[in-house]
Amino acid sequence: MAAEPNSPTASLPGVQRLLTTIARLRAPDGCPWDRKQTEASMAPCLVEEAFEAADALRRGETRASAEELGDVLVNVAMIRQIASEGGGDGFDAIAGQAADKLVRRHPHVFGDRQAESADIAFANWEREKQKEKAAAAAASDGATSRSVLAGVPVALPALLRAFRIGQKAAKAGFDWPDATGPRAKVDEELAEFDAAVASGDPAAIQAELGDVLFSLCNVARHAGVNPEVALAGTIDTFQRRFQAVEQAFAFDLSGRSLAEMDAAWNAAKQAERRLGDGKPSGS
Repeated sequence: MAAEPNSPTASLPGVQRLLTTIARLRAPDGCPWDRKQTEASMAPCLVEEAFEAADALRRGETRASAEELGDVLVNVAMIRQIASEGGGDGFDAIAGQAADKLVRRHPHVFGDRQAESADIAFANWEREKQKEKAAAAAASDGATSRSVLAGVPVALPALLRAFRIGQKAAKAGFDWPDATGPRAKVDEELAEFDAAVASGDPAAIQAELGDVLFSLCNVARHAGVNPEVALAGTIDTFQRRFQAVEQAFAFDLSGRSLAEMDAAWNAAKQAERRLGDGKPSGS
């Protein structure tokens, strides 16, 4: 039976055109810049494009999200084209491997296991993932790490990495029973940070500040909030209000007192709140 036009098994002319275009760029008479690239040189490009896509998605910018996700796909296709030229797996091969992994890790969809909630589904995923890690470690004489934390990329932004590490540790049972534990830990770490500041020891100050931030990530996890997303939202708000302050003074803050700038900040804040309430900004 023929596949439906929009089904996953239908032909994908856009994907085929992308792969053909990438191969042409890497051809002997292709683009000098593209031909110069290696898997390692493309890695930072992939990270950058992924961040741009994540930012567009977070902002709810549909058109920009589609464009940025396309850029991520371009980088993935380019990296696999380079790999295939050296005898490695190409785009289609890694796509097939990814599909196989999804099937293995969703036994509640493709097997006979049940999952009545998202938590159970995630537990199924983690269980299958640990089985795969154990098998890989056995096949390589234990060279592959079997730690539950091993799957968290070191290259993640620090806040997001701390959040993921906390999630992994919690899934293994290493966690406070409720939110009061991590909240109390924040107070404890803040006290140690204050003591470090009082000591004037830069290394101690840095270490204790790291402990404070890690503790806040655990508080966020227990509250069901992603700290990376929360901080990004706060940065957006600060930038928007600071630019309103600049605009209030014709983008010339020289000679302006903190009191003047603070008043302009509060005016911008109140204007946002009125708009949020559905009221005209001048009301």
